[in-house]
Amino acid sequence: MDNVKDIRSLTGDELRAILRSMGEPAYRSSQVMDRLWHYGVGNFDQITNISVSLRQKLGDRFCIHRAVKSAQKISTDGTRKFAVSFADGCVVEAALIPTPRRITACISSQVGCSLACNFCATGRLKRVRNLEAYELLEQMMLLNSESQKHHKKSITHVVLMGMGEPLLNYRHVLRAMKAISEAKMWQISPKKITLSTVGFPSIIKKLADDYFGFRLAVSLHTVSQKLREEIMPHSQKYTLKDLRDSLLYWYLATKKKISFEYIIWKGINDAKEDVEALVRYCKTIPCKVNLISYNAIAGGQYEGADPEVFDAYVKALKVQGITATIRYSRGSDIDAGCGQLANQLQPF
Repeated sequence: MDNVKDIRSLTGDELRAILRSMGEPAYRSSQVMDRLWHYGVGNFDQITNISVSLRQKLGDRFCIHRAVKSAQKISTDGTRKFAVSFADGCVVEAALIPTPRRITACISSQVGCSLACNFCATGRLKRVRNLEAYELLEQMMLLNSESQKHHKKSITHVVLMGMGEPLLNYRHVLRAMKAISEAKMWQISPKKITLSTVGFPSIIKKLADDYFGFRLAVSLHTVSQKLREEIMPHSQKYTLKDLRDSLLYWYLATKKKISFEYIIWKGINDAKEDVEALVRYCKTIPCKVNLISYNAIAGGQYEGADPEVFDAYVKALKVQGITATIRYSRGSDIDAGCGQLANQLQPF
């Protein structure tokens, strides 16, 4: 990879300053950004709302590095998992998940992950770097092209549930989500974009202050502080009370319920007291709960809970007026389910 900067890494203010130094009016920045972010152009010749001479100047100074699909795998349920390769050689995995009512893009926010959750294949990878906002959009463009090709329609929903922790790449994730919701090529409402996090209380409060309509999902999995620290080591840095307080702050600021993602494992969190503890925790926070079947990973130490345990959770939560849904992961046969992305696809 050469040292030429990708123009999409610039903020609007940065591009305006550069254009002014080139003798161009400030509004040219909006024209360029419109084509880059809202139409997803792949080269400077496609920025047709500016002069040919300015296109040439920008092309001499910057580049547009397009990500490429370097591998793919197709599930029996129609889910497609892709390896997405960037200009510097870094690779992430992204998934296209079709159902009768929606087509969801699951995109990654980091190359690798630093959190080391011991039930997650991604957590075994070394964190290499954050993705820039345009690299999240590159995943969207690639997945949308595949959706058009195979399903004859565009993506309808987006989940940031791929590789990495979105809140540890805050600036680029928020910038990408805003671009996705504004882009003319997708026209996806913010309420159809879900950011999933393991939960960092101080950053959740900042997220609430910066809110613009998206959904928030929190990977909870247990309300035992001791157990949470064992399965999710980052939890040693804050308590479940800290998390609850930040989520109450979120609700008061946004008036939107939180979705708790809750994997149930045999012998880990499948006892009656686990059910009762979750109900008590959820009663203190306006929320809904997605109960998730565990997707096994190679060498993993966990086993999914029995179906009757899921039923017990649903019944106990609903008695208290808390919405609870059992979610069965799609694409698990190709390691595209929650917690299974691990850059194991073989390149073409």
